[in-house]
Amino acid sequence: MIRITVTSIHVDDQAKALAFYTDVLGFTLKTDQPAGGARWLTVVSPADPDGVELLLEPNDHPAARAYQQALVADGIPAAQLTVDDVHAEVERLKALGVTFTQDAVDLGPVVMAVLDDTCGNLVQLAAMK
Repeated sequence: MIRITVTSIHVDDQAKALAFYTDVLGFTLKTDQPAGGARWLTVVSPADPDGVELLLEPNDHPAARAYQQALVADGIPAAQLTVDDVHAEVERLKALGVTFTQDAVDLGPVVMAVLDDTCGNLVQLAAMK
């Protein structure tokens, strides 16, 4: 059986990403281990501490950096996170100073919004109806 246990998002600064994903988005630190010149740094949802880990991976490779920058330039989120209520989460995050490139929008079966994670990415919040 194949499972997803870790997925990654490239970040321009691992320490800044850890602060944003934990202090602002509310994830919990799962793993923080030295890995060469970087860290194997993962966070998880506190609602599912044994669930899928999000690896905050350095964008040191030129191809990773170019890909990340191209996605942002085209307004494409690098990741999607699920929330119970997009409207409420947008308001909570705006109160914390988070910038949104797309406010909550109702698209029929899903409500979505897109935020800037301060680490080089756009991230989509989504809630299925």
